[in-house]
Amino acid sequence: MAATSENPTHLLRLPEVKQRVGLSRSSLYAKIQRGEFPAPISLGARAVAWLDSEVADWISERVDASRGGAQ
Repeated sequence: MAATSENPTHLLRLPEVKQRVGLSRSSLYAKIQRGEFPAPISLGARAVAWLDSEVADWISERVDASRGGAQ
């Protein structure tokens, strides 16, 4: 089953991103700083979200890499 969304602009807030990728908040932000995870989109002064499609692509890349695919 594909991890893509029917709506590519669906936004995910931090708790859902953490649940989907299995990483802590600090690990996510460290990966973002290193360019290893998609950056969030600012929704306001104190709110951010991630594009569902970008998170799904990142997950797919991790699966491919762990299965001996493109690294």
